[in-house]
Amino acid sequence: MAGMTGSLIHERCETTPPHGDVIRLDVRRPAQGEPRSAVLVAHGFKGFKDWGFFPWLSERLAQDGHLVVSFNFSLNGTGPELLEFTDLDAFGRNTLSRELDDLRWMVDRMLAGEWSDGRAPESVGLLGHSRGGGTSVITAAEHQGVSALVTWAAVATFHRWSEQQVADWMSQEVTWISNARTGQLMPLYRTLWEDLRDNRARLDVLAAATRVDVPWLVVHGSEDSTVPVAEARQLHEAGSASSLRVVDGSGHTFEAVHPPQAPTPGLIAAAEASARHFQRFLRGGR
Repeated sequence: MAGMTGSLIHERCETTPPHGDVIRLDVRRPAQGEPRSAVLVAHGFKGFKDWGFFPWLSERLAQDGHLVVSFNFSLNGTGPELLEFTDLDAFGRNTLSRELDDLRWMVDRMLAGEWSDGRAPESVGLLGHSRGGGTSVITAAEHQGVSALVTWAAVATFHRWSEQQVADWMSQEVTWISNARTGQLMPLYRTLWEDLRDNRARLDVLAAATRVDVPWLVVHGSEDSTVPVAEARQLHEAGSASSLRVVDGSGHTFEAVHPPQAPTPGLIAAAEASARHFQRFLRGGR
């Protein structure tokens, strides 16, 4: 499905990695000219590409001339309906390693020109929010095809589970979390914990941060109660190629909500800082 939004072309697409589960995505690009640069936008835990600020942010970046692809991780729990968590079993089966594999697949397909008529972009940037920020840090450390990185409210560690949740996994193989927006009780299966335990070296976000050698902008709200701004400072201290932009007075989503409303001052500040970063470091690649 394709459509026009002002000076942009917007298409909804699908891609299927070797694991066989579908990744649904949105492609936005300028209606005129061929973008030389591209940006992949990754959502966080309990997130999806159509949540809140993601469509607005993707349009904002595409207006600068980038090819912008936002996507749902393959096991994020949304299905073809896109706006609701209709596959809670998939949500429960998701793991951090699966999300890393998905993001690597997306970078590879972007570099292969899959969404740009076979013409590979000269440079690719990543923008990840919250848990997607941590995943983006590791991907930028591992994948030589990434030219610039932006993280919003990124986690500095994936170890965020309580003793009770770990006890649930050990005793009954599942723990349950509440989705405050929808009221759903959402399962997390023990495979999530086992993946984090068995792949602790690869899933160490701060260790990966020390290996990020591309320009990296760390964006965080000073009043984030979900991921404290102290984690942004940890990432910035670990990442020698990083710069830090703290948005005063803003929280985890920069006051954006779902369904979306008008952009907030905090969201605009985060987006404009990110746009400047990509404009500076994606043109012409590394």
